Amino acid sequence: MHSVERIGRYRLERRLGTGAFGTVWLAHDDELDALVAVKVLADNWSHRLDVRERFLAEARMLRRAGSDRVVQVYDIGELPDGRPYFVMEYADGGTLADLPAGGALPVPEALRLTALAARGAAALHAAGIVHRDIKPSNVLLCSSPDGGSRVLLADLGLAKSLAQASGLTQAAGSAGYRPPEQAEPGVGIDARADVYSLGAVAYHLVTGAVPGEPGRVVRPDRLRPDLAPAVRRALMRALAPDRRRRWPDAEAFAQELERLAVSGHRPRRHRRALTLTGAVTVVAAVGVTLALVNRQSPATDVRVSDTTGRVVAEVPRGWDRQVRDSGWDPRALGLPSGREPGFAVADRLTAWQDLTAEVNGVLVGLSEHGDLTGAVNALTHPGCHYDGARAYTGTDWHGRVRTWNGCPGGGSVTEAALAPADGGAQTRVYVQIRQSGRKPATDRVLASVRIGS
Repeated sequence: MHSVERIGRYRLERRLGTGAFGTVWLAHDDELDALVAVKVLADNWSHRLDVRERFLAEARMLRRAGSDRVVQVYDIGELPDGRPYFVMEYADGGTLADLPAGGALPVPEALRLTALAARGAAALHAAGIVHRDIKPSNVLLCSSPDGGSRVLLADLGLAKSLAQASGLTQAAGSAGYRPPEQAEPGVGIDARADVYSLGAVAYHLVTGAVPGEPGRVVRPDRLRPDLAPAVRRALMRALAPDRRRRWPDAEAFAQELERLAVSGHRPRRHRRALTLTGAVTVVAAVGVTLALVNRQSPATDVRVSDTTGRVVAEVPRGWDRQVRDSGWDPRALGLPSGREPGFAVADRLTAWQDLTAEVNGVLVGLSEHGDLTGAVNALTHPGCHYDGARAYTGTDWHGRVRTWNGCPGGGSVTEAALAPADGGAQTRVYVQIRQSGRKPATDRVLASVRIGS
């Protein structure tokens, strides 16, 4: 498959992902001058008629859904070696699993995104389909003409018609997002199975953690103490082990999440906020409640910190419209997995992964395990022009900085791995900066980074 450059009229550009039964490629439709995603059955499964039928059934169900909230299928065909493929809508914003820092979002944003995913599930249910594997990596983000993002459900590889699912089915789903009725073969399921998975997605976006086993889920307000009781109740109802106690359907869950996102999220006041020095401001924009930021000099910069107070940096004013301050997971760089102090701040965090969008912001994360410099050296940004690497030497930090310019949205991406200038600690800091054609603020941001004990 690596030697194939075209599939029918579709010119392959790069691999987007590989699953258990197939590979998805980014391709260009030369006749329509449009990017598409092409899913091809894996060669090692081509001889299995049951797997081939399941592969084709996914395309049929996506087509049957016929909703702009579910990835649309445009074409279907067969390679010369007999393997089937189908052509889908390309989601240029990545998935919920790709969001910056891989951690918690501002609560209203987490609820809004989950509500949109729930609307997609409701569309599937209306078409007589239960998804059975809703999780962040199967919820796609796609830019829309108005500059916002559409949310699409994808990957119906485990989906079944509701008529089939109500009878005996095999165990299916992903740990943490799988309702108890899907964990054992032979148990019939209905649309409420997807409600549980949607609750798990919301829990993950709100807390930054995957829920535990059904019936043993830690209350989300234990992981995010400022969480409003109404939000906690909504999520725990969706995650009820007994499906009779869950929201009756995805539509009802979506409506409650939307209500809470607009008016029902009233976080408890942090005691810490009463002891901060300087002027403290709580800012809201585009429906997203931001973390507390300490406004300090110079007048053009804004000081931002994570919830632990350990990681601090200053960013140009205007970049601070949206903040995720609950930490980051170095696994995103291929480093050992874990929750480390850090934050992401930008004028449009929801478009952070979309290099065709204009975004200005910074991700700063503490890294105390693994080869951070090696991980940064391995990063690439397809579609951007690599300008090379340089050494950075500041008062507090030295390290390696790599820069890409001419990205599809006209901006730049900077990646940095920093270590203390005095060489006296194992602490390393990862910094990613996105800028949209303005006067570069890279060195100013790097010089402002502070790590507390």
